[in-house]
Amino acid sequence: MNIGDKIKDYGSISKFRLSFSVIISAWAGYLFMGGGSFLDTIYLLVGGILVTGSSNASNQIWERNLDAKMSRTSHRPIASGKMSVKEAVITIAVALTIGFWMLYQLNFNAMILGMIAYTSYTFVYTPSKRVTPWAVVIGAFPGAIPPMIGVVAADPEGRFTAIAGALFFVQFVWQLPHFWAIAWVAHDDYQKAGFFLLPSRTGRSKTSAFRIALSCLILIPFSLFPWAMDIEGLGLFTLMMASIFGLIFFLYSYKLYLTLEIKDAKVLMFASFFYLPLVQFTYVIDKFLFH
Repeated sequence: MNIGDKIKDYGSISKFRLSFSVIISAWAGYLFMGGGSFLDTIYLLVGGILVTGSSNASNQIWERNLDAKMSRTSHRPIASGKMSVKEAVITIAVALTIGFWMLYQLNFNAMILGMIAYTSYTFVYTPSKRVTPWAVVIGAFPGAIPPMIGVVAADPEGRFTAIAGALFFVQFVWQLPHFWAIAWVAHDDYQKAGFFLLPSRTGRSKTSAFRIALSCLILIPFSLFPWAMDIEGLGLFTLMMASIFGLIFFLYSYKLYLTLEIKDAKVLMFASFFYLPLVQFTYVIDKFLFH
């Protein structure tokens, strides 16, 4: 195997694009608090990517036999036999060591949050996926930690401030329609591995679609929490933009409720990728350009 293929395998096992998008939310929280030096920013972004990528790789070790059963995952390095479990474990150990060390350079609490995110995702969320359809809710807890890490990392004392909690809950609620949209699209494939991740046992039904739309609707007031808490730097711009983005996102989910079509679930899924950074950077823009 040439070096290009090996790099692709490491990118695949870590879900690099997903890991990078997750770390953007940590960066948003970091910038909202004023950020830091170039070196500290590197520690946050690279350390965060290494920890997140390790979580994804650990997930693939756990589910290697199940991944082999699904069309969307059968090509993954471990499931396809292109990478051994031993190699994956060594890679994860090295990445975690470096990642935790980098977060520690920011402060102790940033590292602890990274550890909590990794362990809860790997050892709580991953095994729950075959046990309960509410695994998505369980996974939303570690998935919502990155913006909190960003806020804590920007504080020299590593304090858990109100904005850290507010950003956590925005990302927590966002993950529900995001992952349920993915589950809608991949439902048939998930069934091959015994995963049932839609919010209702009735499958691609009105009940599931209603709960997805409801989570999008609930997301609107949650996205306004930072503004409602009267956090310094947030004003009319946040109120307007977060409301507009939330309404548009909800309308996509309502369309899915009306049609129950996979194509509309795909639209909602892609919309979710844009929604979160748009809202999070709305806070940053409001604080530093309008105040």
